[in-house]
Order: sequence, then C-alpha cells, then structure tokens
Amino acid sequence: MTADAPPPFDPADPLGIDELLDEDDLAVRAATRRWARERVLPHIAEWYERGEVPGLRELARELGALGALGMSLKGYGCAGASAVQYGLVCLELEAADSGIRSLVSVQGSLAMYAIHRYGSEEQRRHWLPAMASGETIGCFALTEPDHGSDPAGMRTRAERDGGDWLLTGRKMWITNGSLAGVAVVWAGTDDGVRGFLVPAGLPGFTATPIRHKGSLRASVTSELVLDGVRLPADAVLPEARGLRAPLGALSHARYGITWGALGAARSCFETALGYARVREQFGRPIGGFQLTQAKLADMAVELHKGLLLALHLGRRLDAGRLRPEQVSFGKLNNVREALEICRTARTVLGANGISMEYPVLRHMANLESVLTYEGTSEMHQLVIGKALTGLDAFR
Repeated sequence: MTADAPPPFDPADPLGIDELLDEDDLAVRAATRRWARERVLPHIAEWYERGEVPGLRELARELGALGALGMSLKGYGCAGASAVQYGLVCLELEAADSGIRSLVSVQGSLAMYAIHRYGSEEQRRHWLPAMASGETIGCFALTEPDHGSDPAGMRTRAERDGGDWLLTGRKMWITNGSLAGVAVVWAGTDDGVRGFLVPAGLPGFTATPIRHKGSLRASVTSELVLDGVRLPADAVLPEARGLRAPLGALSHARYGITWGALGAARSCFETALGYARVREQFGRPIGGFQLTQAKLADMAVELHKGLLLALHLGRRLDAGRLRPEQVSFGKLNNVREALEICRTARTVLGANGISMEYPVLRHMANLESVLTYEGTSEMHQLVIGKALTGLDAFR
C-alpha cells in the first residue's frame, strides 16, 4: 500500500497551518489583506516619515465597514466573529503597520470591550454601534506619566460632588486620544478604581498629541488632562470595580497583539527572503550562502511557531478556556521573537535595511513600542513566574 504523496513545500506556509483554518477564517484574512494592500501599503512609508496619517477618520470608517472594530464582540453592530478571525485581522493589519493595528486594538479590545463587558445596557446602546462603524473613535486611558506597569499607583481621582463626579488627573501614551469621541478613563475613588466614559469636548478635558516619536509614527498618541471634569452619575461603568476591570480589558488586547506582532515579523521575513533571492554578492545571490540560509531558517521557524501558539490561544479563547497567564505566554514570546526576526531581516538587507523603501526598520521601530505596551516583557515574565511557582515577585 502506497501512502499519498504530501503536498508541495510552500515557503509561505511551510508547516501547512492554513489547513487548520476554515473557509470563513481564510475569507476574513483575504479581505483584510486586500484592504491593507490597497489602502495602507502604498502610503505607509510616507505617513510614517511624516508622522501623521491623513484621512485617519475615513480609514476608521472603512475598518468599521470591514467589520474589524470590536469584531469579536456580539450585538450592537459588532461582527460577532471568532477570536481566531480577530487574530488574523490583527496580523494582516500589522503586516501593513503596527499603528493601524493599534487603532483597531484600542478601539475594539480596550474601549469597546470595556463598555461591552462593564457598561450598562444604556451605555452599550449609546456608544457601541457608532464605534463599531468607525463613526466614533474611542480611547482607553489607564497609563499615567509616573505609573505604567504599576496602575495601582494611579493619581487620577474621581470625587463625588452631589450627584455628579469630578475627575482630575493626567493620562499618558494614550492611543487614539486626540481622535477619540469618548475616552474610557480609569480613576481612583473612595470605593477603589472605577471606569468613566468621558465624551470629548467637556470643559476641563484636553487631549494633546505627543510629537517627536521614533516609533508608531503612523498612530495618534496623546496626553490627556482632566481638570475638574464634571460627569453625571451615569458616566461610570457600573460593572467595573477595582483593577480587575481594566486588567481584563488589557488581557483581551494582549491576545490581539500576540497575532499582530507576527504580521510585522512576516512582512520582514518575506522582504528578507525576496531580497536574498536576487541580491548578488561575490557572483551569486546571497540566499545561496550558508549564513544567510541559517538566518532565513531561524526566522521561518520562530515565525511559524508563533503562529501555532497564536492559533492555539485563539482556539482556547473561542472555547472560553483562555487564562490571562496563557495570554502572557503569547505576548511575551511572539513580540520578543518578532522583534528578533525584524532585526535579523535588517542584517540580511545590509545598508538597504535602514531605507524606508523597505518596511524592515519601520516594523522594527514599531515593535519596540509593542514590546513595552500592554505589559512589558518583564511583567509577563513575572506573570508566568508567579503562575509556575505560586510566589508573587511583583513587589
């Protein structure tokens, strides 16, 4: 009895991971890849160099029409897609640029997720449909100038004033901040940390873009200042009490980053592979030299190991079995390895690796931010370490 011959080796899918995806998964991926190639890739190098994205609000509406905003949430105009499909969207968007994926992650996995999970029915009906369509952009304001990895030390306060709330404080490194029509602001109260929905334009609320960035230049990053902002009682998220609420939203966002970072890595790997096939030194393509092949092999191994990890986590999330510690595995490994892939790709391209004609240095610089936000590598190491030992080393 003769066994069937295996399919041909595919350099773009060396492990045959596509066979683990169903038709809907592949269709979602194809639609997102097509949109990114048509609407982002022709312009992204210029946007990055200028440090601004013209027509970003229109891009947000297009992403809403694509179903990418809050896509794994159910109801209220959201697509209700699977976690795996959301991950594939994050990968394809970050293959274009981390800034575009960050817009989607903050909109859907942080701001919309917080409203969907912790908000009242009235708050969901008021905000989520417009956010799902991209008509309203949201931001998630947790990090402060002096408190990043230690959100329990936040200084932003919300005090009762009759039936209202008064918010005072500063938030830093807030993606979408200057674009947002609503900010999900986390503040300390006499009853612990609470979440508040702060519409843009209220007296005392200002959002100022952060300039002179060397990373995520095709993304809006802002400082928020709240100077006695008055909010009605129904601005508070009723189900959000304590740090578990914002940390729950962050875990949802970290899952998307586990996929997204691999998009940047894939872009750099494909660039290095294509370059190695045609760039000649010493009379032949550099892809024919042992050291270059070793680099390409290592890059491919880590990229596709990361994809298997992301897919496994996505299946667990769809089954309701994903733990925060497991998300830390994904964020720690995939961002760290993606950054190493980008750095290795830069060496394959040599001096051309620093040119904006190629995406490698842009992805590498973006991933330096991704390595830090939504929990630094060190914080995720400690999350995993605590889970393994049962001992808390955070303090």
